[in-house]
Amino acid sequence: MRATILPILVAIGALALSACHGEPPPKREAAQGARAVTVVRLEARPITGSISASGNLMPREEAAVAPEVAGFRVARVLVDEGAWVRRGQTLVQLDSTLLQAQLEQARAQAAQAEDQARRVAGLDNEGVLSQEQIAARRFQAQVARANLRDVQARMRKMAVVAPVSGLVLERTVRPGDLSAGGATPWFRIAREGQIELAAQLSEDDLARIRPGQHATVTLPSGGVAEGVVRLVSPQIDPQSKLGEVRLLLPVREDIRAGGFARAVFQDAGGMGLAVPETALRYDAAGASLMVIGPDNRVRRAPVQTGQRGGGFVQIVRGPPVGSLVVQNAAAFLLDGDLVKPTLAAGAAPAAKAAPAKAAR
Repeated sequence: MRATILPILVAIGALALSACHGEPPPKREAAQGARAVTVVRLEARPITGSISASGNLMPREEAAVAPEVAGFRVARVLVDEGAWVRRGQTLVQLDSTLLQAQLEQARAQAAQAEDQARRVAGLDNEGVLSQEQIAARRFQAQVARANLRDVQARMRKMAVVAPVSGLVLERTVRPGDLSAGGATPWFRIAREGQIELAAQLSEDDLARIRPGQHATVTLPSGGVAEGVVRLVSPQIDPQSKLGEVRLLLPVREDIRAGGFARAVFQDAGGMGLAVPETALRYDAAGASLMVIGPDNRVRRAPVQTGQRGGGFVQIVRGPPVGSLVVQNAAAFLLDGDLVKPTLAAGAAPAAKAAPAKAAR
C-alpha cells in the first residue's frame, strides 16, 4: 500500500510545482517578441537645404521707345523683335520732307535777321535810328535763331534712336504709321538683354534668403541656369502674404521674358523642430511619425511638415518636443506594437528638468 501511495504523491508534487512556474515562460516569450528599433528625439535642429519658389521671367530694366515729334509718317523701320541694338542706333526713320522745307525757310529767315542786326551794330545813340528800331532788329535776330534751332532739333528727332543698348523685346510700329505724342511705345528694349526671375516666397522663407545667394533655375524649355539673388523685397504683400525675390540670370537665347520658371535655393538655412527624413511615414491619411510611449509601445502620430534639407524634415505640427520617434519608418510597425528602443548614435539625451512643449 505504501509503495502504491509514494508514486502518487510524487506525481502530485510535480504537478503542483509545474503549476507554480507556469507564468514566467509567456513573459519571457513577450519580451523576446519586442522588436529592437533605433529612435531619435524630436528637437530643434539646423535645417540647411533647399527652398523652392516660382515666378515670371522679366527684364531687369526695360526701356520704352516712342517718337518725340507728332504728325510725321514712318518712312522706314530698321530693326525687328529679337534684334540686338546699341545706344543711339536708329530704329525708325520718319519722313522729313515737310520739315525739310521748314528748315530751309528758318535758315533764310535767320540769315536775314542776322544781317539786319549786323547793320545796326555800333549805331547806338548815334541818331541814325531810334533805339526802339535797333532793339527790334536785334530781337528779330534772336527769334530767328531760336526758330532755326527748334526746327533743327525736330529734324534730328526724325530718327528715332535706341536710348539704351539691349535686346528688342517688342515692336509695334509699321511703315506708314503716323507718329503721335503719348501713343503706345513703338519698341520695348531689355537693357543689356538681362532677364531676371521674380520669384514669390512666404514670409518665413523670405527671411532665409539674402542678396548674392545662388539658386538653380529651371526654365520652361527644361533648361537649367544659375541665378543670383539681386534683390529681396523689403515688404510682404498684405493680401497674398508673399514677398518677392529678384534673381539675375545669365544672358542666353533660351531665357525669354514673359516665361515662367522655378528656382531652388540650395544653401538656405534655418532652425526648427526636425526629424530625419527616414522617420516619416506616408499613407492615405498623410504624413506621420511612429512615437514611442512610456510603455515602449508605438503609436502613429500625424504631422504637418515644413522645410527639408540636410537629410532632415521640419515638423510644423505634431508630437511634443522631446518625443522619441522611430528613426526608420519603413519598419513594419503597427499601433500598440512593443519595441525595445535604442537612442541613435550621436543623439543627446533630453534634459529631464525641461518640460515638453507642443510643436506648433
